[in-house]
Amino acid sequence: MADSPPGTRIAAGVASAGAAGAVVAFGVTQLVSALVSPASDARAAVGAAIIDLTPGSVKEWAIQTFGTADKLFLSVMVLAVVIAVAAMAATRERSRVPLGTVTLLVFGGAGCAAVLARPGAGLLDAVPTLVGTGCGVAVLRFLTASAPDGGTADTDTDTGRRRSLQTLAFLGLGTATGVGGVLTSRRLQSVATEIETADLPPVARPAPPIPPGVQPPLAGLPSFVTGNADFFRIDTALRVPQLSRRDWTLRIHGMVGREITYTFGDLQRFEPVQRAITLTCVSNPIGGDLISNAVWTGYRIRDLLRDAAIADDADMVLSTSVDGFTVGAPVEALTDDRDALLAIGMNGVPLPPEHGYPARLVVPGLYGFVSATKWVVDLELTRFDRAEAYWTRLGWSAQAPIKTGSRIDVPRAGARLKAGPVTLGGVAWAQGRGIGAVEVRIDDAEWRPATLGAAYSHDTWRLWTFDWQATPGPHTITVRATDNTGTVQTADRSSPIPDGATGWPSITVDVR
Repeated sequence: MADSPPGTRIAAGVASAGAAGAVVAFGVTQLVSALVSPASDARAAVGAAIIDLTPGSVKEWAIQTFGTADKLFLSVMVLAVVIAVAAMAATRERSRVPLGTVTLLVFGGAGCAAVLARPGAGLLDAVPTLVGTGCGVAVLRFLTASAPDGGTADTDTDTGRRRSLQTLAFLGLGTATGVGGVLTSRRLQSVATEIETADLPPVARPAPPIPPGVQPPLAGLPSFVTGNADFFRIDTALRVPQLSRRDWTLRIHGMVGREITYTFGDLQRFEPVQRAITLTCVSNPIGGDLISNAVWTGYRIRDLLRDAAIADDADMVLSTSVDGFTVGAPVEALTDDRDALLAIGMNGVPLPPEHGYPARLVVPGLYGFVSATKWVVDLELTRFDRAEAYWTRLGWSAQAPIKTGSRIDVPRAGARLKAGPVTLGGVAWAQGRGIGAVEVRIDDAEWRPATLGAAYSHDTWRLWTFDWQATPGPHTITVRATDNTGTVQTADRSSPIPDGATGWPSITVDVR
């Protein structure tokens, strides 16, 4: 293969210098931010700003497309775009206007602005971005110093080889500092060590024991209680907040007769309770897996609100997480006998950081976007006609009770099965109402009743199985649920926006 023309090689070399400058800027910023504060992480701040500015329909597309990997995808895309733009701009670094330098400075300014816009950030939190940007510019200027105006450069082989090695070295250095920054921040800023030694208060009345009959003996069915590591996670936090119990407070204010601020120690005067509750994300597609069940330990929110003397005309609680995310829930849902919780424990251990440590809201019967605030630090009593929460401003409903739904877990869509007896299975849910029946239809045949696992409570999902004599050929399996009010899961298909997807889940299998 013929060598590339000198001009092409030179342009590629200058572009790689721009990429090296961007990588060094990212890496140094990450490392210095680990030594300053979580709020100074420009990568997370820029990602959060992008999330905030993204239209609701695009966010929903990202969740449907990438699921729980949506944040990883966003982080990679931000890095890739910045590096690519810096590389292209660097080819004009030695023009009248040093475009590569200007580009890095613009990105640095945007990073500082994003950092300072985050809740609780101060001027010191912009220092890592400033230092990182300065280092990135210095690397770019150093690597392009010998290139003359117009983009042509010394074609001396030794000089070109030396500059290529220098570029590779800076790329490696930037990557290493970035990885080191991530590891350092995890060590210095993480609450993992605190969680290891944290305990949960003894519960006088623990959640009722889970009878064996709730879990049908069918391989492939989800466990009735979802393990913490497997519990779905959908939120807007690009970087998981690391908030210690020592620093946590909960402010209750707004339309109240008395403003209250609780520390974590203050919670000891309330009765701890334990409840098994299934949470569902409004983004859960038809037959989707953004639903999980856990046993939560915490305190009744109505107990925490009692001394605040809520105004009679307040109908909304606007809850806010430590990173500024807001959720609006009906006052009634947090004060009635459904036992909405300020949860501090999950499946017998303190909350994992990803699920809200040290405290979060868990409200039975409502989709998570109107109830399940993680890292909650503020409850404002207000009205729906006066305030809007994060997702409501983007087009979702202000109030969203969970709809009756179901899912097929066994077999998987597209499975190849042997003719003969086959057991199907899945889960159904209707939090607050409970599941009374599940029916299965094979192709266009009549609906047939499935066998239900034992019911635990109206606030948890219910597992089901169905015995089928499979015959050769392709088949479509459809399922629907009926809740305890007699409401049958609707066949009308709708997207998750604005208040949850509807429609019967179905899969196609091939029997041989």
